[in-house]
Amino acid sequence: MPDGVTEPIVEVHLTPPELRAALRRDVAAGLSSSPKELPPKYFYDARGCDLFDDITRLAEYYPTRCERSILTERAAEIARLSAADTLVELGSGTSEKTRLLLDALAAEGRLRRIVAFDVSEPTLRSAADTLAHAYPQAEVRAVVGDFEHHLGAIPRGGRRLVAFLGGTIGNLAPKQRALFLSEVASLMAPGDGLLLGTDLVKDVARLEAAYDDAAGVTAEFNRNVLHVVNRELGADFVPERFTHVARFDPDEEWIEMWLRSSKAQEVTVADLGMTVGYGRGEAMRTEISAKFRRSGVEAELGDADLALARWWTDRDGDFAVSLSFKE
Repeated sequence: MPDGVTEPIVEVHLTPPELRAALRRDVAAGLSSSPKELPPKYFYDARGCDLFDDITRLAEYYPTRCERSILTERAAEIARLSAADTLVELGSGTSEKTRLLLDALAAEGRLRRIVAFDVSEPTLRSAADTLAHAYPQAEVRAVVGDFEHHLGAIPRGGRRLVAFLGGTIGNLAPKQRALFLSEVASLMAPGDGLLLGTDLVKDVARLEAAYDDAAGVTAEFNRNVLHVVNRELGADFVPERFTHVARFDPDEEWIEMWLRSSKAQEVTVADLGMTVGYGRGEAMRTEISAKFRRSGVEAELGDADLALARWWTDRDGDFAVSLSFKE
């Protein structure tokens, strides 16, 4: 490391064999359920990450632009209100989206520590090096783990702002969200803050277009999970035999993404010793993306003993970023 730059600390709590074992369990359970399903976290291999980056730049996909506009306008206010010296980012990836917050904390002279938490060790190592060079005044720690098992590995101490952005919380069903928020809150000390990005309920046509773009990028992203299962578990899915479907469920107020079999077919997953049949038109769910209203977010935060302090939206009210504190 150059002079003045401290080597990042990388803690690995989820090894590649453990990640593969989780994939085996999740795929075996999902392909045995009715309806069949595959968890969305397996979209994100290298190709999936590239495809999602492409999605964020599509005209139809508003969440990334809207969230960034809020952070651009409010980062200095967030830094002041949180009074944080530590930024903890959950699902950090490259940490690109939190640079606005880091810059604001640094401008106030508060930034002392950056904690990046994600499942991908190579991505985290690269991001940690980049952050260490960009913010030499801060200690950088990368924690490789998943939300279900390793939140407790997040270092304590200091005044922390926990950021969970991108609307990713919408990928969790209500019971999962409640458990996740409760676990996050249990790790927070009084005065620690949670910065949460949530996509909001809006016109159904706009919602569905955001997940079914005209260029078909989201369709390729959806089918990418089949490429992952083929590569990692010796399956013989033919992705082109599955059609991308995105629809809004008005009762649950979430988008569902499905892969619909275009013909009757059988798929073998060699590493699991499974043969799975699909009927013509049978659909397999790959993602939910819940959409929120302020009252619901405030209630869910309150159930986790987190008090909503600020609620910001973009100009058109499409997306919200909220700041809450441990009670």
